[in-house]
Amino acid sequence: MARFAFIIHPLEVSDVARKYKIARYLPGSWVEAALAWMQPKVVSEITGLVSAAGASAEGWFVGCPATPRQLLEGGQRVLEKVIQAARLAESIGADIIGLGAYTSIVGNGGAEVAAAVDAAVTTGNSYTCFTAVEAALRAAEMMGIVPAQATAAVLGATGSIGRACSILLADKAGRLVLAGRRRDRLDQVAAEAAAHGASGVEIHDSVAQALRDADIVITVTSALEAIVEPQHLRPGAVVCDVARPRDVSRRVVEERDDVLVIEGGVVKVPGPVEFHFDFGFPPGTAYACMAETMMLALEERIEDYSIGRDLELEKVLEVGTLARKHGFELAGFRAFERAVTEETIARVRERAAAKRRVA
Repeated sequence: MARFAFIIHPLEVSDVARKYKIARYLPGSWVEAALAWMQPKVVSEITGLVSAAGASAEGWFVGCPATPRQLLEGGQRVLEKVIQAARLAESIGADIIGLGAYTSIVGNGGAEVAAAVDAAVTTGNSYTCFTAVEAALRAAEMMGIVPAQATAAVLGATGSIGRACSILLADKAGRLVLAGRRRDRLDQVAAEAAAHGASGVEIHDSVAQALRDADIVITVTSALEAIVEPQHLRPGAVVCDVARPRDVSRRVVEERDDVLVIEGGVVKVPGPVEFHFDFGFPPGTAYACMAETMMLALEERIEDYSIGRDLELEKVLEVGTLARKHGFELAGFRAFERAVTEETIARVRERAAAKRRVA
Protein backbone atom coordinates (compact mmCIF):
# COMPACT_ATOMS: atom_id res chain seq x y z
CA MET A 1 0.00 0.00 0.00
CA ALA A 2 1.44 3.33 -1.07
CA ARG A 3 1.51 6.20 1.40
CA PHE A 4 1.17 9.88 0.65
CA ALA A 5 1.52 13.26 2.30
CA PHE A 6 0.00 16.58 1.39
CA ILE A 7 1.65 19.84 2.37
CA ILE A 8 -0.76 22.53 3.53
CA HIS A 9 -0.30 26.10 4.71
CA PRO A 10 -2.57 28.86 6.04
CA LEU A 11 -4.31 30.66 3.18
CA GLU A 12 -5.02 33.61 5.45
CA VAL A 13 -3.59 34.69 8.77
CA SER A 14 -6.96 33.82 10.34
CA ASP A 15 -6.47 30.18 9.26
CA VAL A 16 -3.66 29.81 11.79
CA ALA A 17 -6.36 29.85 14.47
CA ARG A 18 -7.60 26.47 13.20
CA LYS A 19 -4.54 24.98 14.89
CA TYR A 20 -3.52 27.69 17.36
CA LYS A 21 -6.55 29.43 18.87
CA ILE A 22 -4.47 32.23 20.39
CA ALA A 23 -3.81 33.51 16.83
CA ARG A 24 -7.33 34.92 16.60
CA TYR A 25 -6.43 37.49 19.28
CA LEU A 26 -3.13 38.66 17.76
CA PRO A 27 -2.36 41.22 15.03
CA GLY A 28 -1.70 39.63 11.64
CA SER A 29 1.86 40.94 11.53
CA TRP A 30 2.62 39.17 14.82
CA VAL A 31 1.21 35.89 13.51
CA GLU A 32 3.31 36.13 10.34
CA ALA A 33 6.40 36.91 12.41
CA ALA A 34 5.77 33.81 14.50
CA LEU A 35 5.20 31.67 11.38
CA ALA A 36 8.55 32.78 9.97
CA TRP A 37 10.32 31.07 12.87
CA MET A 38 8.15 27.96 13.07
CA GLN A 39 9.21 24.66 11.55
CA PRO A 40 7.07 22.30 9.41
CA LYS A 41 5.21 19.66 11.39
CA VAL A 42 2.85 16.75 10.91
CA VAL A 43 -0.68 18.11 11.31
CA SER A 44 -2.79 14.94 11.10
CA GLU A 45 -3.03 11.39 9.80
CA ILE A 46 -5.43 10.59 6.95
CA THR A 47 -7.19 7.24 7.25
CA GLY A 48 -10.02 5.30 5.61
CA LEU A 49 -9.16 6.08 1.98
CA VAL A 50 -10.57 3.17 -0.06
CA SER A 51 -11.13 3.49 -3.79
CA ALA A 52 -14.00 2.22 -5.92
CA ALA A 53 -11.45 -0.15 -7.49
CA GLY A 54 -10.67 -1.71 -4.11
CA ALA A 55 -7.29 -0.06 -3.51
CA SER A 56 -6.46 1.69 -0.25
CA ALA A 57 -3.88 4.21 0.91
CA GLU A 58 -2.98 6.18 4.01
CA GLY A 59 -1.26 9.47 4.46
CA TRP A 60 -0.70 12.69 6.37
CA PHE A 61 -1.19 16.42 6.26
CA VAL A 62 2.11 18.20 6.81
CA GLY A 63 1.92 21.87 7.74
CA CYS A 64 4.27 24.42 6.20
CA PRO A 65 4.00 27.55 8.40
CA ALA A 66 3.86 30.39 5.86
CA THR A 67 1.14 32.63 4.43
CA PRO A 68 0.67 33.17 0.68
CA ARG A 69 2.47 36.51 0.92
CA GLN A 70 5.42 34.89 2.66
CA LEU A 71 5.55 32.09 0.10
CA LEU A 72 5.45 34.54 -2.82
CA GLU A 73 7.95 37.00 -1.39
CA GLY A 74 10.22 34.83 0.75
CA GLY A 75 12.64 33.71 -1.97
CA GLN A 76 15.18 31.00 -1.20
CA ARG A 77 14.43 31.00 2.53
CA VAL A 78 10.80 30.02 2.06
CA LEU A 79 11.71 27.50 -0.67
CA GLU A 80 13.95 25.81 1.88
CA LYS A 81 11.02 25.66 4.30
CA VAL A 82 8.86 23.91 1.69
CA ILE A 83 11.70 21.48 0.98
CA GLN A 84 12.01 20.90 4.73
CA ALA A 85 8.28 20.05 4.85
CA ALA A 86 8.73 17.62 1.94
CA ARG A 87 11.68 15.96 3.69
CA LEU A 88 9.62 15.62 6.84
CA ALA A 89 6.88 13.93 4.80
CA GLU A 90 9.44 11.60 3.29
CA SER A 91 10.90 10.76 6.70
CA ILE A 92 7.53 9.53 8.06
CA GLY A 93 7.06 7.24 5.07
CA ALA A 94 5.38 9.18 2.27
CA ASP A 95 6.00 7.66 -1.17
CA ILE A 96 4.36 10.60 -2.97
CA ILE A 97 4.02 14.19 -1.76
CA GLY A 98 1.44 16.76 -2.86
CA LEU A 99 2.21 20.47 -2.77
CA GLY A 100 -0.83 22.46 -1.71
CA ALA A 101 -1.81 26.01 -2.71
CA TYR A 102 1.20 28.38 -2.82
CA THR A 103 3.75 25.67 -1.96
CA SER A 104 3.17 24.47 -5.53
CA ILE A 105 4.26 27.84 -6.95
CA VAL A 106 7.67 28.25 -5.33
CA GLY A 107 10.61 26.43 -6.82
CA ASN A 108 9.61 26.46 -10.50
CA GLY A 109 6.24 24.82 -10.09
CA GLY A 110 7.47 22.19 -7.66
CA ALA A 111 10.45 21.12 -9.77
CA GLU A 112 13.07 22.22 -7.20
CA VAL A 113 11.20 20.51 -4.39
CA ALA A 114 10.99 17.31 -6.46
CA ALA A 115 14.74 17.47 -7.09
CA ALA A 116 15.45 17.76 -3.35
CA VAL A 117 13.67 14.57 -2.22
CA ASP A 118 13.60 10.92 -3.27
CA ALA A 119 9.82 10.64 -2.93
CA ALA A 120 7.62 11.48 -5.91
CA VAL A 121 6.08 14.97 -5.97
CA THR A 122 2.97 16.45 -7.55
CA THR A 123 1.33 19.86 -7.39
CA GLY A 124 -2.12 18.34 -7.98
CA ASN A 125 -2.67 20.92 -10.71
CA SER A 126 -3.77 18.42 -13.37
CA TYR A 127 -6.87 17.33 -11.48
CA THR A 128 -7.47 20.90 -10.29
CA CYS A 129 -7.61 21.96 -13.94
CA PHE A 130 -9.81 19.02 -14.97
CA THR A 131 -12.37 19.65 -12.22
CA ALA A 132 -12.39 23.42 -12.77
CA VAL A 133 -13.44 23.03 -16.41
CA GLU A 134 -15.85 20.21 -15.53
CA ALA A 135 -17.50 22.32 -12.80
CA ALA A 136 -17.67 25.49 -14.90
CA LEU A 137 -19.31 23.70 -17.84
CA ARG A 138 -21.75 21.82 -15.60
CA ALA A 139 -22.77 25.03 -13.83
CA ALA A 140 -23.12 26.83 -17.16
CA GLU A 141 -25.48 24.11 -18.39
CA MET A 142 -27.60 24.52 -15.24
CA MET A 143 -27.73 28.27 -15.91
CA GLY A 144 -28.99 27.67 -19.44
CA ILE A 145 -25.72 28.66 -21.11
CA VAL A 146 -24.69 26.80 -24.26
CA PRO A 147 -20.86 26.82 -24.17
CA ALA A 148 -20.52 26.61 -27.97
CA GLN A 149 -22.45 29.88 -28.21
CA ALA A 150 -20.85 31.53 -25.18
CA THR A 151 -17.81 33.63 -24.34
CA ALA A 152 -15.46 31.96 -21.85
CA ALA A 153 -12.77 33.92 -20.02
CA VAL A 154 -9.73 32.61 -18.15
CA LEU A 155 -8.06 34.94 -15.65
CA GLY A 156 -4.50 33.90 -14.90
CA ALA A 157 -4.19 32.21 -18.28
CA THR A 158 -0.40 32.47 -18.20
CA GLY A 159 -0.09 30.23 -15.15
CA SER A 160 0.14 26.45 -15.10
CA ILE A 161 -3.55 25.78 -14.37
CA GLY A 162 -4.81 28.75 -16.37
CA ARG A 163 -2.97 27.66 -19.49
CA ALA A 164 -4.32 24.11 -19.28
CA CYS A 165 -7.86 25.35 -18.62
CA SER A 166 -7.58 27.60 -21.67
CA ILE A 167 -6.59 24.67 -23.87
CA LEU A 168 -9.35 22.45 -22.48
CA LEU A 169 -11.93 25.17 -23.16
CA ALA A 170 -10.56 25.89 -26.64
CA ASP A 171 -12.96 23.69 -28.63
CA LYS A 172 -15.88 24.04 -26.20
CA ALA A 173 -16.48 27.80 -26.09
CA GLY A 174 -17.71 29.92 -28.95
CA ARG A 175 -15.22 32.63 -28.03
CA LEU A 176 -12.24 32.54 -25.66
CA VAL A 177 -10.83 35.51 -23.74
CA LEU A 178 -7.52 35.18 -21.91
CA ALA A 179 -6.15 37.57 -19.30
CA GLY A 180 -2.76 37.71 -17.65
CA ARG A 181 0.12 40.01 -16.84
CA ARG A 182 2.69 38.86 -19.42
CA ARG A 183 1.80 39.70 -23.01
CA ASP A 184 4.39 37.35 -24.54
CA ARG A 185 3.07 34.44 -22.49
CA LEU A 186 -0.55 35.35 -23.33
CA ASP A 187 0.32 35.27 -27.02
CA GLN A 188 1.82 31.80 -26.57
CA VAL A 189 -1.24 30.42 -24.72
CA ALA A 190 -3.57 32.01 -27.29
CA ALA A 191 -1.68 30.26 -30.08
CA GLU A 192 -1.93 26.92 -28.25
CA ALA A 193 -5.67 27.40 -27.71
CA ALA A 194 -6.12 28.19 -31.41
CA ALA A 195 -4.21 25.04 -32.29
CA HIS A 196 -6.63 23.05 -30.11
CA GLY A 197 -9.72 24.33 -31.87
CA ALA A 198 -10.50 27.79 -30.49
CA SER A 199 -12.34 29.70 -33.20
CA GLY A 200 -11.63 33.11 -31.75
CA VAL A 201 -9.18 34.14 -29.03
CA GLU A 202 -8.77 37.57 -27.44
CA ILE A 203 -6.14 38.58 -24.89
CA HIS A 204 -6.28 41.34 -22.26
CA ASP A 205 -4.25 42.56 -19.32
CA SER A 206 -7.35 44.17 -17.79
CA VAL A 207 -9.79 42.16 -15.67
CA ALA A 208 -12.63 44.57 -16.51
CA GLN A 209 -12.09 44.19 -20.26
CA ALA A 210 -11.68 40.42 -20.09
CA LEU A 211 -14.93 39.95 -18.15
CA ARG A 212 -17.09 42.49 -19.94
CA ASP A 213 -18.81 39.95 -22.20
CA ALA A 214 -17.92 36.72 -20.43
CA ASP A 215 -20.63 34.12 -19.82
CA ILE A 216 -18.27 31.54 -18.27
CA VAL A 217 -15.27 32.57 -16.16
CA ILE A 218 -12.47 30.48 -14.69
CA THR A 219 -10.20 32.53 -12.49
CA VAL A 220 -6.95 31.11 -11.17
CA THR A 221 -4.49 33.93 -10.54
CA SER A 222 -1.93 34.12 -7.75
CA ALA A 223 -3.17 37.52 -6.59
CA LEU A 224 -3.07 38.09 -2.85
CA GLU A 225 -6.32 40.09 -2.86
CA ALA A 226 -9.65 39.69 -4.67
CA ILE A 227 -9.62 40.97 -8.25
CA VAL A 228 -13.16 40.15 -9.45
CA GLU A 229 -15.66 42.74 -8.19
CA PRO A 230 -19.45 43.06 -8.68
CA GLN A 231 -19.19 45.66 -11.46
CA HIS A 232 -17.03 43.38 -13.62
CA LEU A 233 -19.66 40.72 -14.36
CA ARG A 234 -22.60 40.57 -16.74
CA PRO A 235 -25.98 39.19 -15.62
CA GLY A 236 -26.09 35.41 -15.75
CA ALA A 237 -22.32 34.90 -15.68
CA VAL A 238 -20.91 31.73 -14.13
CA VAL A 239 -17.64 32.25 -12.24
CA CYS A 240 -15.54 29.27 -11.16
CA ASP A 241 -12.95 30.52 -8.65
CA VAL A 242 -10.02 28.12 -8.44
CA ALA A 243 -7.60 30.52 -6.74
CA ARG A 244 -6.64 30.35 -3.08
CA PRO A 245 -6.81 32.96 -1.63
CA ARG A 246 -9.98 33.67 -3.64
CA ASP A 247 -9.95 35.88 -6.72
CA VAL A 248 -13.65 36.69 -6.33
CA SER A 249 -14.63 39.34 -3.83
CA ARG A 250 -17.24 38.35 -1.24
CA ARG A 251 -19.12 41.46 -2.43
CA VAL A 252 -20.02 39.59 -5.62
CA VAL A 253 -22.23 37.08 -3.82
CA GLU A 254 -23.56 39.76 -1.49
CA GLU A 255 -24.48 42.30 -4.18
CA ARG A 256 -25.06 40.29 -7.39
CA ASP A 257 -27.95 37.86 -7.05
CA ASP A 258 -27.88 37.48 -10.85
CA VAL A 259 -24.38 35.94 -10.97
CA LEU A 260 -23.39 32.37 -10.04
CA VAL A 261 -20.11 31.96 -8.16
CA ILE A 262 -18.74 28.49 -7.45
CA GLU A 263 -15.42 27.30 -6.11
CA GLY A 264 -13.40 25.00 -8.31
CA GLY A 265 -11.81 21.78 -7.24
CA VAL A 266 -14.17 20.56 -4.47
CA VAL A 267 -14.09 16.76 -4.69
CA LYS A 268 -15.83 13.87 -2.93
CA VAL A 269 -13.21 11.38 -1.73
CA PRO A 270 -14.06 7.64 -1.80
CA GLY A 271 -14.26 5.43 1.26
CA PRO A 272 -14.86 6.31 4.91
CA VAL A 273 -12.00 8.78 4.77
CA GLU A 274 -11.07 10.76 7.88
CA PHE A 275 -8.72 13.74 7.64
CA HIS A 276 -8.57 14.43 11.40
CA PHE A 277 -8.14 18.11 10.61
CA ASP A 278 -10.67 20.83 9.83
CA PHE A 279 -9.66 22.72 6.69
CA GLY A 280 -13.13 24.17 6.17
CA PHE A 281 -14.76 21.49 4.00
CA PRO A 282 -17.61 19.08 4.78
CA PRO A 283 -16.56 15.56 5.85
CA GLY A 284 -15.34 13.34 3.03
CA THR A 285 -14.52 16.19 0.65
CA ALA A 286 -11.21 17.74 -0.33
CA TYR A 287 -9.53 20.06 -2.79
CA ALA A 288 -8.80 18.51 -6.18
CA CYS A 289 -5.05 18.95 -5.67
CA MET A 290 -5.30 16.82 -2.52
CA ALA A 291 -7.39 14.27 -4.44
CA GLU A 292 -4.77 13.97 -7.19
CA THR A 293 -2.12 13.06 -4.62
CA MET A 294 -4.46 10.45 -3.12
CA MET A 295 -5.44 8.86 -6.42
CA LEU A 296 -1.82 8.58 -7.54
CA ALA A 297 -1.08 6.74 -4.29
CA LEU A 298 -4.11 4.48 -4.84
CA GLU A 299 -2.89 3.77 -8.37
CA GLU A 300 0.65 3.24 -7.03
CA ARG A 301 1.93 5.74 -9.59
CA ILE A 302 4.97 6.75 -7.58
CA GLU A 303 6.38 9.30 -10.01
CA ASP A 304 6.61 13.07 -10.34
CA TYR A 305 3.33 14.36 -11.77
CA SER A 306 1.98 17.84 -12.56
CA ILE A 307 5.41 19.38 -12.04
CA GLY A 308 6.79 22.50 -13.74
CA ARG A 309 5.34 25.59 -15.35
CA ASP A 310 3.37 23.82 -18.10
CA LEU A 311 0.95 20.99 -17.45
CA GLU A 312 0.83 18.18 -20.00
CA LEU A 313 -2.66 17.94 -21.51
CA GLU A 314 -2.33 14.15 -21.65
CA LYS A 315 -1.84 14.03 -17.86
CA VAL A 316 -4.81 16.33 -17.26
CA LEU A 317 -7.02 13.93 -19.23
CA GLU A 318 -5.39 10.86 -17.69
CA VAL A 319 -6.03 12.03 -14.14
CA GLY A 320 -9.70 12.49 -15.03
CA THR A 321 -9.76 8.83 -16.04
CA LEU A 322 -8.03 7.81 -12.79
CA ALA A 323 -10.60 9.80 -10.81
CA ARG A 324 -13.46 7.86 -12.39
CA LYS A 325 -11.67 4.55 -11.79
CA HIS A 326 -11.10 5.22 -8.09
CA GLY A 327 -14.38 6.99 -7.33
CA PHE A 328 -13.40 10.64 -7.00
CA GLU A 329 -16.06 13.05 -8.26
CA LEU A 330 -17.26 16.63 -7.98
CA ALA A 331 -18.90 17.18 -4.61
CA GLY A 332 -21.58 19.58 -5.78
CA PHE A 333 -20.93 23.30 -5.73
CA ARG A 334 -19.76 25.55 -2.91
CA ALA A 335 -18.96 29.23 -2.52
CA PHE A 336 -17.64 31.03 0.54
CA GLU A 337 -18.07 28.03 2.86
CA ARG A 338 -21.68 27.43 1.82
CA ALA A 339 -23.33 24.88 -0.46
CA VAL A 340 -24.71 26.18 -3.75
CA THR A 341 -27.91 24.20 -4.24
CA GLU A 342 -29.98 23.61 -7.35
CA GLU A 343 -32.60 25.93 -5.83
CA THR A 344 -29.97 28.66 -5.48
CA ILE A 345 -28.93 28.23 -9.09
CA ALA A 346 -32.56 28.41 -10.24
CA ARG A 347 -33.01 31.70 -8.36
CA VAL A 348 -29.83 33.16 -9.87
CA ARG A 349 -30.94 32.09 -13.34
CA GLU A 350 -34.35 33.74 -12.81
CA ARG A 351 -32.80 36.99 -11.55
CA ALA A 352 -30.36 37.06 -14.46
CA ALA A 353 -33.19 36.64 -16.97
CA ALA A 354 -35.13 39.45 -15.32
CA LYS A 355 -32.17 41.83 -15.45
CA ARG A 356 -31.49 41.02 -19.08
CA ARG A 357 -35.14 41.81 -19.93
CA VAL A 358 -34.89 45.19 -18.21
CA ALA A 359 -31.63 45.98 -19.97
